[in-house]
Formats: sequence, structure tokens, C-alpha cells
Amino acid sequence: MRSVSFILAVTLTCVNASADLASQIQPLINQHEGDVSVLIRNLETGEQFAWRERVVVPTASLIKLPVMVTAYRRAESGLLNLSRQIELKDEDKVPGSGILSNHFSAGTKISIRDAIRLMMRYSDNTATNLVIDQMGLPATSTQMEALGYPETQLHAKVYRSGTSIAPARSQKYGLGSTTATDIISLLTSIHRRTAATAESCEAMTNHLLSCEDRGMLGRELPDGSWLAHKTGGVRNSRCDAGLLMTPKGMVAICVLTTKNKDQSWSDDNAAHVLMGRLGKSTYDHFHMNAEQTASDTKPTLRVGAFGIQVEDLQRTLNRRLDPSPKLSVDGDFGPATASAVRRFQEEKGLPANGIVDAAFWNALGLIVQESEVLPPESINNQKLPVKSKDPLTGPPFVTCNAWTIVEIATGRELASSRATKQRDIASTTKMMTAWLVAELASRDPEILDETLTMSITADQTRGSTSGVRSGEQLTIRDAMYALMLPSGNDISVAIAEHFGNRVAHEQADTANSRQKTKASPRDEQLKQFIDSMNDEAKRLGMSQTQYKNPHGLTESGHYSTANDLAVLGRKMLSNEFLCKVISTRQHGATLHGSTGYERNVVWTNTNQLLGIEGFDGIKTGTTTKAGACLVSTGTRDGRRILIVVLGSAASSARYTDTKNLYRWAWKQLASD
Repeated sequence: MRSVSFILAVTLTCVNASADLASQIQPLINQHEGDVSVLIRNLETGEQFAWRERVVVPTASLIKLPVMVTAYRRAESGLLNLSRQIELKDEDKVPGSGILSNHFSAGTKISIRDAIRLMMRYSDNTATNLVIDQMGLPATSTQMEALGYPETQLHAKVYRSGTSIAPARSQKYGLGSTTATDIISLLTSIHRRTAATAESCEAMTNHLLSCEDRGMLGRELPDGSWLAHKTGGVRNSRCDAGLLMTPKGMVAICVLTTKNKDQSWSDDNAAHVLMGRLGKSTYDHFHMNAEQTASDTKPTLRVGAFGIQVEDLQRTLNRRLDPSPKLSVDGDFGPATASAVRRFQEEKGLPANGIVDAAFWNALGLIVQESEVLPPESINNQKLPVKSKDPLTGPPFVTCNAWTIVEIATGRELASSRATKQRDIASTTKMMTAWLVAELASRDPEILDETLTMSITADQTRGSTSGVRSGEQLTIRDAMYALMLPSGNDISVAIAEHFGNRVAHEQADTANSRQKTKASPRDEQLKQFIDSMNDEAKRLGMSQTQYKNPHGLTESGHYSTANDLAVLGRKMLSNEFLCKVISTRQHGATLHGSTGYERNVVWTNTNQLLGIEGFDGIKTGTTTKAGACLVSTGTRDGRRILIVVLGSAASSARYTDTKNLYRWAWKQLASD
């Protein structure tokens, strides 16, 4: 996700943008005399426009947004009392924006909470310094780095350059520094109530809504527009960022300008005018043809879409259709979801095109909400029903493009079809991700008790998800279940970031290796992990396999074969911990938030064969290009075999294909 080079990161290109939005925004940027960074993202549909979004630039007073987030997180951790009264002294007063210095006398007392309000509503510089004093100057930069934003830093107190804790950065960026990507991620976490507790996020949103400065993003918005934002400005740099409510979803927008030719403080300053036009263009784009109805606030979805709206769709289709399609609620709109959509459309007399539009949402009705999750001990002690063994009848008819059947005890291939052809393998990729970690743990069991923190990069990985949010923590032991049961693409990246240079520098004594290996940036760790996946594939004799990522999302040069996956599958069965994980049908865990909260989650195995007696692994996988894939193991009459099917016609078809092959294989073994 973030492994692109710095040169590519600052290349002046716009990505993932609709043509309409780009055509409105890009000409405005091109005409501006100065450097501009922009990131605009619809938080419901994922539509976005990006321009120099990862370039580090000065924040001016926009740094007060990270200061506010830090204050609320420290309050939740018991490190700051927002009700504590601060006494204003003459020496606290600094010039510039705000009301404390000019309108309040020394001896005035206000709470830290009220100081934050002044900091956000009036951009009060004196109030900002009072808040910083209560936390300590390094607190904001430390907190932002912990959240995955190392370039978002507060360098000094406002108008107190002598207090700088980063003199070189102060000289280059002034009061603070950030990127548009970091600010949008912060705003997103506030909107989704993950930056802190829901109550704190609500309070922070209200602070942003109170901002009085409408001279930038808000200058051309219609009266009454909902804009929760924070501005910033020094002579050379002007910026504004916030949340804009539209009928097509909440939109996060950040515009950072610097090296501006027009450095005036007039109402028609060029940077202010630019931001006003960008704000209005964004507003118009997401209001275009939008009626104020519930159905139109839902996005149009089709194969390839991903995210929370797809999860809502999958959950609701499971409830509405009879019999239920039993879709995995993974947020990834693949062939199985498309099939269920077409089935619903046929039942309701809608065009059966597999596209979820306004008419579809209207017919679907109220969305089925996610139910509250039971505590882990309740989940993990449940006894789930098991069906009877399949009868040994039926022809070995299959829809898949490639398959192989291997006897586990001997490694003998019983039969195969196109098993050496290189293909996309989807989430069966995670077999190697899990194998590398499990092998480390077999030599150093303490690894399983290590704490894994979900990074922003990992959390933003598209496709099937574990549901772990950025900043939340869990053990590696639980992370392995999150990887293999719901097939979390997000957790695969987090695991790779955690273990990258450890697997790259693996030694016989893994504990010593852990102590000696020097940490490296997350993107480098990710690269090292992927390199190790390829090295291990070669070591195991998987000569037709190449990995480009740890999860299996479609990527050029990422492939394997049925034969190679069978080799890896047999190897995995030699690891006791992995055998336990891959045979588990559901697993509950408690996640720990960085602000001290806890929440329970449950992960359900996507492998439906586990509900049938005799089956005990290994991994599913589905993408549009790979089709439906399954690597499984089954035992009958003491004979255990492994079957790989790649490219089945649909999610349900991979199970039919696999069971037909098992029936045939067990009949052949019985006649030996």
C-alpha cells in the first residue's frame, strides 16, 4: 500500500478519481501560482481525487487538529483532565489569532476543554499554548507517530520559536508539518469514531463545526452547509481541511498550499480563492443529481467494489434471500455477491445485471445491522453442529480450471488437471504468510504472545477484512486466526509489517534474532516479508510460484500452481499450531484500543467444508481474476488426502468441485 518510492509519491498525478471530479479540480490547481496538495475522499463510496497527497508541507494552524486529537486521547488514558482549570498569565499571551490575549485579563481561569474550544473555534494561539503546556510539547508528535503519521509533527509552541524540539524541521516547515494523506486519515478516524471513544469523537466533531473561519473551503458553500473543519495560515502557506456532508456521503477534504506567490492577507488572496473554488466544486460534484432520499445516499456497487457498504449489502442479502446465499461478510464485491444480487433482482423484477443501484437499495429496504459480538469465552466454547459424511457417490465433474489430489502420508499425486499451469491464487496466498510466522513460532513460542498493532496502511487494505481498526492491538496468536478464518487482507499486511526483517534475518535462535534485528520502516518490513515468502517458496521446491503481496489481491506477477499449493499445504500440516488454526470454525478475541477501550470480535472460517465430518483445512480464496479457490484436507477410513481447486465458477462451485473430487479419490483409494 505504501511501498511506492518517494519519487513516485510526489509525482504530479491524480489517482482513483472520477473523470468528472478530476476535470473540475485539476484546472483550478494548474492555474494556481504556488505548490498545492489535495486529497478529497468520499468516506462512503471511496471515490477520491489526490494530488501530491504525500508531500510533506507546513501546517500553520492546521496542526491544532492533531493537538486536539492528542489531548482527547490522553484524557481517555488518564494522562489529562479536560476539566482541570488553567490560570491565564500575562506571560502566556502571544499575538496572532484568537481572543484570550486581547480580551481576557491575567488571572482568568478556563478549563482545558474550553481552551481546546478556543483553539479550534478562533484558532486561538494563546489557548493552543496552554493546551500544549498541559500535555508537554513532544506529546503531539509522539502520538501522531504512534498512530502511523510520522510526518505530522508539532515543532514548537505558537510564537515561541525558542521552544522548538525540532530546529531543522522548524526552519523548513515552521510551526508544524503534515501531509494531506495524514490529515484525511485523522478526519476519517474522527468521523468513524475510531480516533478515540465515540463520545470524544463527537466532541471533536463539534469543535471542528464551531470553526469561525469560512474564508477558505467554506467561502463559496451555500448558507447552512455542514462543514466541520480547521484552517491555517502564515504568509507563505494557507490550508484548510475538514468533513463536508453531502447527499452522496460524508466527504473528507484537505487542501494544503505553500510557496504561494500571493502572500497578502486580503479577502481575495489567491490561495483562499482557490480553496473556496475547490470546496464548491467538491460540493457541487457530490450534490449533482442527488435527491434527498435514503436510497440515493447509498453508492452504486458492482464487482470490484469494497468497503463498509458492501458489508451492509452482504449481511442484508443473507437475511433477505431464502435460502440464504451465506455470503462472507468481508466487504469484497466478488462473484458470489454478484450472483446473490442477480438472484434478488430476479425475485423483485429488476434487471438482473448484478449492479446495485438506487432501485436495488429501495427494493432491499432497511439494512441489517451488525449484531453485538459475544465475549471470546462464549464463542470459543460453542459446539457447532457437524453434518454426516458425504456418501461415496457422484461423478467427479468440476467447474474449476485446475486441480490436484495428493495423498498426504506419501505425497503421491492421485490425479490432476492443469496442475502445473501458473494462475492467480487469491487468498490461498495467506497460506505462505501463515507458514512463515508459524515456523518462527515453532522455534520461539513466545512470538505468539507478542502484541500486534494495526497500522493505518494495513487498515486501509481493500478486500476481505478482519475488522481490526487502526491503532487496535491483539496478540499474534489471535492475529493468525484473523488471517486464516475471515481471510483478513488487512491483518496480512499488519503481520508482514511486524515480522518483515525478522523472517528476512531468520536464525536458528529466533529469540536472539529478535533482539539483534534492527527495526526498519513499515513499508520496508512489508517488502522484506514478501521477499522471504519468495525465498521460502524456492526452498520448499515451489518453482512455479511468485508472490507480490501477503494477501493475494490481484497483482501482475503474483501466481502459483495447484501442484505448488499442494506442496505448501502438506508442509503446513506438519505445524501443530497451524493445524489448530486452519481447522477452527470460529474464534473470538478481545481487541484493545490505544485509548484504553476493549471490544470483542468473532471471526468465522470461510471454509464451509469444516461443517462436514472429516474435513479439517486449509484455505479459501476468491478474486474476480482467480475465481473461487480452495485448498482443503479430508480424512476417511484412515486415509487423508489434500485437494486443491483453482478457478471454480463460483464460491459454491468450489465446494461442489472439491466434494466430487473427494468422492472419486476415496473410491480409488478404497480399491487399492
